[in-house]
Amino acid sequence: MKLNLFAPSLILLSCGIAPIVIAQPDSDSSIIEFNQADTSPNTRGDKGDGDKREKFLSTNATSYNQESVSSLRENTTEASSAQQPNSDIPRLSDIDFPYTSAELLITEPISSTPTLSQTNQPSDIEEQSEIEIIVTDEREVFPESSNPVYVITEEEIQNRGSNSVAEVLRGLPGFAINDFGFGADIHTGTYYRGNSINQSVFLLNGRPIGTNINTYHGATDLNSLPVEAIERVELSSGTSSTLYGSEAFGGVVNIVTKQGQQTPRLDAGFQYGSYEQLNSRISYGGSDGSLRYNFGYEEYEADNHYRVPEGAANRDSEGRLFNGDTATSNYFGNLTLDLNPRNTISLDAYKISSRRGLLYFGFPLQRDRLDHDVFNIGLSGKTLLSGGEDSVLTTTLAYNQDYFNTYGPTQNIYYRTGTLNSQAITARVEHQWQLTPSNKLIWGVDLQNNFLNGDVLSTAPARSNLNETENRDRFHAALFALNTWKLTDAFQIDLGLRQNFNSEFGSNLNPSVGTRWAITPGIAMRGSWVSVQRNPGLDQLYVYDTVHNWLPNPDLDPETGSSWTAGLDVSFSPSLIGQFTYFGSSLSDRIGIQVGRWENIGLVKTNGIEMALRWQMAPEWSTFLNYTYTDAEIKTGSEKGLQLAMVPYSVAQLGIGYASAGWQLNVYASYNSGSRRAFFLNPGESTTEFIPSWLNLDLSARIPVTPNIGLVVYLENLADVRYEKANRIYHPGLTFRIGLQSSF
Repeated sequence: MKLNLFAPSLILLSCGIAPIVIAQPDSDSSIIEFNQADTSPNTRGDKGDGDKREKFLSTNATSYNQESVSSLRENTTEASSAQQPNSDIPRLSDIDFPYTSAELLITEPISSTPTLSQTNQPSDIEEQSEIEIIVTDEREVFPESSNPVYVITEEEIQNRGSNSVAEVLRGLPGFAINDFGFGADIHTGTYYRGNSINQSVFLLNGRPIGTNINTYHGATDLNSLPVEAIERVELSSGTSSTLYGSEAFGGVVNIVTKQGQQTPRLDAGFQYGSYEQLNSRISYGGSDGSLRYNFGYEEYEADNHYRVPEGAANRDSEGRLFNGDTATSNYFGNLTLDLNPRNTISLDAYKISSRRGLLYFGFPLQRDRLDHDVFNIGLSGKTLLSGGEDSVLTTTLAYNQDYFNTYGPTQNIYYRTGTLNSQAITARVEHQWQLTPSNKLIWGVDLQNNFLNGDVLSTAPARSNLNETENRDRFHAALFALNTWKLTDAFQIDLGLRQNFNSEFGSNLNPSVGTRWAITPGIAMRGSWVSVQRNPGLDQLYVYDTVHNWLPNPDLDPETGSSWTAGLDVSFSPSLIGQFTYFGSSLSDRIGIQVGRWENIGLVKTNGIEMALRWQMAPEWSTFLNYTYTDAEIKTGSEKGLQLAMVPYSVAQLGIGYASAGWQLNVYASYNSGSRRAFFLNPGESTTEFIPSWLNLDLSARIPVTPNIGLVVYLENLADVRYEKANRIYHPGLTFRIGLQSSF
């Protein structure tokens, strides 16, 4: 084991140079593949053998016997590794977390019989096939970890017709997302297990993309990230905060983008829908020798000028939603080069341009606009440090810029504008080291340098003294280590430490612990506890918010606390899998607005239950059910005893799908118990009131026109009910989208 490579890697990163690193395919994906049934044509086109294996294993491996994988590893690893391209993207699934797939409404039925990966040697395939049926049901079904990882794949994203990452995350347990679809307003928020979007960590291919901005206009914009570029979205919690950030009170979301495949493929789609919805997508991926590539463009716009009832936010004189239009364009690309069988380097980037109106729960009418531009580029790779697969070094170097500009009239008399230009340079070195068959260590270093330029201007005389330009920066470094011991065949323990160093808030140590006990091959108990801390954003400390008239507070303290989980994984049958999780957190010094100024407002304690079930009823039929109950109670201050605003007690999603011979039909039901009103109320309303509960039904269908072209139809809100999605934000009722989808 050559530990002396670690120091040179850090030196190169400090000079702005990313060390070349190598990739090794996941051990399971180099051994077996689960082939989709031949009863339906491949409507997505040929994605290459290696790509199929990796994707299917990452979403379905929990449903199959693991002993078959172990039995085959000895005989097939050498042959498979020579043919499968390396994948260098850092991702949560590289770590031995279990995962629960949300990909139930798939494009094609799946065979439950595992077969060997293709090696172009028929005699070997036949010989190994005899081995795989010898051992069954002798080892547990679920991967061994104290944390679940939920996964939504590209197929499921397309089946649901998601136009944004916010809509994608709706299909995962634990999320309550108010900012999506018609009337989406950034003030209504995105919450995971009762925690705001700033209290979770968002990654792109394993590197952070969250800004150091915390106002409503500057948080991570999930409605602008390009959906066409996504291969899958992974969600984790618990000890993953040790690896990716102590601010992960809620969880860690990793968005993995497409890399290109052995066989070139062109994907394109166009949709038109209610209220002038237009959605165009195109991407092309392939390979040239050891180089793989994927490039694409996506564009979405809608005017959202629909009728809303009296009392709705930003209702104009004609009874329609005012200033709700949105337009977004995205460019994205990825290049991956296999330098040799043990070294891979990857470069990916995306550019976003978003223009939209702000609703701000308009009193009288909100006319402010928001321009948001993003540029993100990252260089990453992997290398195997020893002759085997027990020592893997991963490095990443990235640059991210988020530019936000809000502007508009004040009471149609004065003018105001606020600009937040956030930039960050990040670097990461991670070493995964299998010390012994029963002991694995993941350790490394994170480096991040943030820069913020804030420029605010108001022509209102009472606010002109607050006009300013602020330039601030912050350096943050962290050393992390997560050690997993398998004490027996059925019991393991995870111990983690993350030591943070911050140029403004000093150092803090955040430990974590996790455990797992496999009671039987089909039943396992798990649990975790982590210490967390989130520092105030640079804008909250130093920049006046001219749109909301919120004052900064340079005396803010970090939010500190802990979160914990306890869960049960159950395989009821080979086709029915369930995961059940109790979660809780205690957060001190929570940051919020009091009397127009950022303040530490007190203690919030959260407890809840999370459930995820999936059932492959037949080769053509599948279903899933997610349910989350969240009790997020404010323990101190003037709102003591109340539920956090905008966080519903209960959310649920149910999906049923049919797929055969290129035909698809999917029905989705979403339930929300209603969240508490908090601000910008109508006369006679109280901040202790909850909006009414609502139930929404959606339908999607695909009709094959040719083997490569399909007609897609999406009907949203089949009951045609104009319900209140969040505080004074309403759904328009029954809407449609229709279009063509192709793959060549």
